[in-house]
Amino acid sequence: MLYLGVIGYPIKHSVSPAMHNAALQHEGIEGIYLAFEVKPDRLRDAVFGAKALGFRGLNVTIPFKESVVEFVELEGEAAKIKTVNTIDLVEMVGYNTDVYGVKAALSGTELGGKTALVVGAGGAGKAAALALLEMGSTVIVANRTEEKGREAVEMLRRYGECIFWPLSRVEELKGKVDVVVNATPLGMRGFKAEIPVPPSMLDGVELVFDTVYNPMETPLIREAKKRGCKVVYGIEMLVHQGAKAFEIWTGIEPDVGVMREAALRALRF
Repeated sequence: MLYLGVIGYPIKHSVSPAMHNAALQHEGIEGIYLAFEVKPDRLRDAVFGAKALGFRGLNVTIPFKESVVEFVELEGEAAKIKTVNTIDLVEMVGYNTDVYGVKAALSGTELGGKTALVVGAGGAGKAAALALLEMGSTVIVANRTEEKGREAVEMLRRYGECIFWPLSRVEELKGKVDVVVNATPLGMRGFKAEIPVPPSMLDGVELVFDTVYNPMETPLIREAKKRGCKVVYGIEMLVHQGAKAFEIWTGIEPDVGVMREAALRALRF
């Protein structure tokens, strides 16, 4: 029996169980994927408790993607940005499949030479920024807390042209960016139903990508559509990062279509 799960706080918004359980069933693997709400002061207990109980792997979501790094050896992109969203509990290795998920979600768009604004410098923000840098974009990271934003940019500069911009002055970038990415929880079910930038900033922007997937039609996505921007839904990042995590745990490349359909079904209920 294969035991997998996701830890976060809150976790009610997650459709990862539906998505991964569909993949397990489709691949004929006897297993189960569960969601666990973990209070921040119990993160270590949760990780090592899952290992002790025989879990093969965990996904990690808000707010633990950065704090969990102290418990695992970092591999690949996780080592580059000190952010983990997937853990192999047998080897105690942490991976970042969000970077892969962002690249897959944006694969139909030419991003070389574009200027991208990423709002948020947490785990999702650093993953989105790294993906965009590796796809050839110049990246501007805007964050509410300047110190955290500058720390992220210092880390990301090794992989491309990346600068910090205070979120309080983000309106000054109007007309100067081609891509806007929301990597904050704003708009997520259970969080404030707001958009991370002034609406007028979206005028003339080519592409808007919201990493929030629940609800699918976030306030940012609705505003971007209204202003004629191409949009990319957070569900695409979710599905592809999940498929890569599944492959890490099982050695099997799952059917992404099966995972997407299960996630969309879960979002409708």
